[in-house]
Amino acid sequence: MKDTVAFGVIGCGLMGREFASASLRWLHLQGSIPRPRIIAACDTLEENLNWFRRNPDTRFFYRDYHEMLSNPEIEAVYCAVPHHLHAAVYCDVIRSGKHLLGEKPFGMDRAAFLEIEKAAAERPDVLVRCTSEFPYYPAVQQMAAWYREGKFGRIIEGKFSIRHSSDMDIHKPINWKRTLAANGAYGCMGDLGIHVQHLPFRLGMNPRTVNAVLANLVTERPDARTGEMRPCETWDNALLLCEGQNLSGDRFPMTFEMKRMAPGCSNTVEYGIYGMDLSARFTTDDPNALYYTVSHGQTQAWARLPVGQKTLYPVITGGIFEFGFPDSLLQMFAAFISELKGLPCAFPCFTPEEAKKSHELLTAALMAYEQGRTVTLPPDGPDRSSAG
Repeated sequence: MKDTVAFGVIGCGLMGREFASASLRWLHLQGSIPRPRIIAACDTLEENLNWFRRNPDTRFFYRDYHEMLSNPEIEAVYCAVPHHLHAAVYCDVIRSGKHLLGEKPFGMDRAAFLEIEKAAAERPDVLVRCTSEFPYYPAVQQMAAWYREGKFGRIIEGKFSIRHSSDMDIHKPINWKRTLAANGAYGCMGDLGIHVQHLPFRLGMNPRTVNAVLANLVTERPDARTGEMRPCETWDNALLLCEGQNLSGDRFPMTFEMKRMAPGCSNTVEYGIYGMDLSARFTTDDPNALYYTVSHGQTQAWARLPVGQKTLYPVITGGIFEFGFPDSLLQMFAAFISELKGLPCAFPCFTPEEAKKSHELLTAALMAYEQGRTVTLPPDGPDRSSAG
């Protein structure tokens, strides 16, 4: 087995740089997982390409991703581009025979996702996955292990949220995420949804119905170049209330909260699973710990369990030290490479099958809000055709 995997990066902004950083931290991992070596970078902005010229592995630089895909040395592609480009770019990557790790939401809408799904079906030899790093926090992995062991008992409720305040500044210039043309009708749900769906979907906790409350709180923002006010066309905040069902047949309330305007939050992810025998919750505000209930007869108390660096893939860091966002990215990329190379992978990256569930949920949420009603989700619901 080769000790590296040759990657190209399409979209060399924030997340592309994070991937490059993780690839150069690979010796942080114990074991012998092949290292992603970023040999090619593609972006329309020269300043982004210039950043990648600092990467000692990167030898090829492109402004046109089609040229990059013709490079036979590239085995896999990490892609981080605006949502409206997902269908075209992802399909081209897959059909070129290169493995794909793409950013969320894996298609601007359900129709775009179905194009990607079709391309993936044509190339079963190509590994196709979507990014989602937060479930790789050790505390979340502990929560998942307890769930799989049946320690929660009958499920009472599930709560999954991501909240940040990056748009609380009403003078912040408009960006592509506030336009229908580039972001799509999902708004914040497309940008943030998979972060809150990966864990419950992977554990078999799926929504059966959905109600939605959506909010466009800042309806216009200044153009960075002209200063003129432009309309903000997409949703800032979303709260979805679902009836969930797990593989044991339990039915329970299930909420998904996705907010770009959440006072006091930086980029706060919270997962909570509440059961008759055990409840547990995690927050990135306290990333080193998992909170769980201890029962004393009719009363329960919350206990705090420090988890530290008990990672899915062992690392050189001492177990007593705290885990952070760059560490979660390293774990996620290790999962992708492991699956690609047929190595053990206990928690794979978000799959196309799960992305399809995500699009069904978000499409139904738009319908629920627009029509002011509860929408039943596939496969059993009467709204399957109209939800598409």
